[in-house]
Amino acid sequence: MQNPPPSQPGKSSTGLEENVAALLSYIFGWLSGLIFFLMEKDSKLVRFHAMQSILLNALVIVASIALYIVMMVLFLILSQVSGALSAIVGLLSVVVWLVFSAAVLVAWVMCLIKAYNFQFYKLPVIGDFAEKFSAK
Repeated sequence: MQNPPPSQPGKSSTGLEENVAALLSYIFGWLSGLIFFLMEKDSKLVRFHAMQSILLNALVIVASIALYIVMMVLFLILSQVSGALSAIVGLLSVVVWLVFSAAVLVAWVMCLIKAYNFQFYKLPVIGDFAEKFSAK
Protein backbone atom coordinates (compact mmCIF):
# COMPACT_ATOMS: atom_id res chain seq x y z
CA MET A 1 0.00 0.00 0.00
CA GLN A 2 1.62 3.22 -1.20
CA ASN A 3 1.08 6.35 0.86
CA PRO A 4 0.79 9.66 -0.98
CA PRO A 5 3.79 11.96 -0.55
CA PRO A 6 3.75 14.23 2.48
CA SER A 7 2.03 17.55 1.93
CA GLN A 8 3.86 20.84 2.26
CA PRO A 9 3.91 22.52 5.65
CA GLY A 10 1.33 25.23 6.06
CA LYS A 11 -1.35 26.68 8.26
CA SER A 12 -4.69 25.03 8.72
CA SER A 13 -7.92 26.99 9.03
CA THR A 14 -7.64 26.51 12.81
CA GLY A 15 -4.64 28.86 12.87
CA LEU A 16 -2.25 26.06 13.83
CA GLU A 17 0.35 24.43 11.66
CA GLU A 18 -1.18 21.51 9.76
CA ASN A 19 0.99 18.89 11.43
CA VAL A 20 0.28 20.23 14.93
CA ALA A 21 -3.47 20.31 14.30
CA ALA A 22 -3.36 16.77 12.85
CA LEU A 23 -1.39 15.54 15.88
CA LEU A 24 -3.73 17.26 18.34
CA SER A 25 -6.72 15.54 16.76
CA TYR A 26 -5.48 12.28 18.35
CA ILE A 27 -4.57 13.62 21.80
CA PHE A 28 -8.00 13.54 23.51
CA GLY A 29 -9.45 10.68 21.53
CA TRP A 30 -12.69 11.02 19.63
CA LEU A 31 -13.44 14.38 21.26
CA SER A 32 -10.38 16.18 19.88
CA GLY A 33 -10.90 14.39 16.56
CA LEU A 34 -14.46 15.67 16.38
CA ILE A 35 -13.44 19.21 17.32
CA PHE A 36 -10.74 19.39 14.64
CA PHE A 37 -12.94 17.68 12.05
CA LEU A 38 -15.70 20.24 12.56
CA MET A 39 -13.35 23.23 12.79
CA GLU A 40 -11.09 22.46 9.85
CA LYS A 41 -12.25 23.69 6.48
CA ASP A 42 -9.12 23.66 4.29
CA SER A 43 -6.50 21.08 5.26
CA LYS A 44 -7.08 17.58 3.95
CA LEU A 45 -4.33 16.34 6.27
CA VAL A 46 -6.05 17.63 9.39
CA ARG A 47 -9.49 16.43 8.30
CA PHE A 48 -8.13 12.97 7.48
CA HIS A 49 -6.34 12.54 10.80
CA ALA A 50 -9.29 13.95 12.74
CA MET A 51 -11.66 11.46 11.12
CA GLN A 52 -9.20 8.61 11.61
CA SER A 53 -8.97 9.57 15.29
CA ILE A 54 -12.75 9.43 15.63
CA LEU A 55 -12.95 6.04 13.90
CA LEU A 56 -9.98 4.60 15.80
CA ASN A 57 -11.47 5.53 19.15
CA ALA A 58 -14.92 4.26 18.18
CA LEU A 59 -13.36 0.95 17.12
CA VAL A 60 -11.41 0.71 20.39
CA ILE A 61 -14.57 1.34 22.43
CA VAL A 62 -16.61 -1.25 20.51
CA ALA A 63 -13.80 -3.82 20.61
CA SER A 64 -13.28 -3.24 24.35
CA ILE A 65 -16.95 -3.81 25.08
CA ALA A 66 -17.05 -6.95 22.91
CA LEU A 67 -13.87 -8.29 24.49
CA TYR A 68 -15.21 -7.63 27.98
CA ILE A 69 -18.48 -9.42 27.23
CA VAL A 70 -16.72 -12.45 25.71
CA MET A 71 -14.31 -12.75 28.62
CA MET A 72 -17.07 -12.35 31.21
CA VAL A 73 -19.28 -14.98 29.55
CA LEU A 74 -16.35 -17.41 29.33
CA PHE A 75 -15.48 -16.77 32.96
CA LEU A 76 -19.07 -17.28 34.14
CA ILE A 77 -19.55 -20.47 32.14
CA LEU A 78 -16.23 -22.01 33.14
CA SER A 79 -16.63 -21.02 36.79
CA GLN A 80 -19.69 -23.31 36.87
CA VAL A 81 -17.60 -26.17 35.50
CA SER A 82 -14.40 -25.79 37.50
CA GLY A 83 -12.67 -23.28 39.71
CA ALA A 84 -9.35 -24.05 38.04
CA LEU A 85 -10.75 -23.32 34.59
CA SER A 86 -12.15 -20.00 35.75
CA ALA A 87 -8.75 -19.09 37.20
CA ILE A 88 -7.09 -19.90 33.88
CA VAL A 89 -9.62 -17.77 32.00
CA GLY A 90 -9.03 -14.97 34.49
CA LEU A 91 -5.28 -15.07 33.83
CA LEU A 92 -5.83 -15.40 30.10
CA SER A 93 -8.10 -12.37 30.11
CA VAL A 94 -5.35 -10.29 31.74
CA VAL A 95 -2.94 -11.32 28.99
CA VAL A 96 -5.50 -10.58 26.27
CA TRP A 97 -6.19 -7.12 27.75
CA LEU A 98 -2.47 -6.36 27.91
CA VAL A 99 -1.96 -7.36 24.28
CA PHE A 100 -5.03 -5.39 23.20
CA SER A 101 -3.87 -2.32 25.13
CA ALA A 102 -0.37 -2.56 23.68
CA ALA A 103 -1.76 -2.80 20.13
CA VAL A 104 -3.95 0.26 20.69
CA LEU A 105 -0.99 2.18 22.13
CA VAL A 106 1.24 1.28 19.17
CA ALA A 107 -1.47 2.34 16.68
CA TRP A 108 -2.01 5.62 18.53
CA VAL A 109 1.72 6.46 18.69
CA MET A 110 2.15 5.60 14.99
CA CYS A 111 -0.72 7.92 14.13
CA LEU A 112 0.80 10.71 16.23
CA ILE A 113 4.19 10.34 14.55
CA LYS A 114 2.78 10.15 11.02
CA ALA A 115 0.45 13.11 11.59
CA TYR A 116 3.30 15.24 12.90
CA ASN A 117 5.41 14.29 9.86
CA PHE A 118 2.68 15.47 7.42
CA GLN A 119 1.93 11.91 6.27
CA PHE A 120 -1.45 10.43 5.36
CA TYR A 121 -0.91 7.17 7.27
CA LYS A 122 -3.92 4.91 6.87
CA LEU A 123 -4.63 2.35 9.56
CA PRO A 124 -5.92 -0.98 8.25
CA VAL A 125 -9.68 -1.00 7.60
CA ILE A 126 -10.52 2.39 9.17
CA GLY A 127 -7.97 4.37 7.12
CA ASP A 128 -9.97 3.93 3.93
CA PHE A 129 -13.16 5.02 5.70
CA ALA A 130 -11.36 8.04 7.16
CA GLU A 131 -10.14 9.02 3.72
CA LYS A 132 -13.62 8.65 2.25
CA PHE A 133 -15.39 10.59 5.03
CA SER A 134 -12.80 13.36 5.21
CA ALA A 135 -12.97 14.05 1.48
CA LYS A 136 -16.55 15.33 1.74
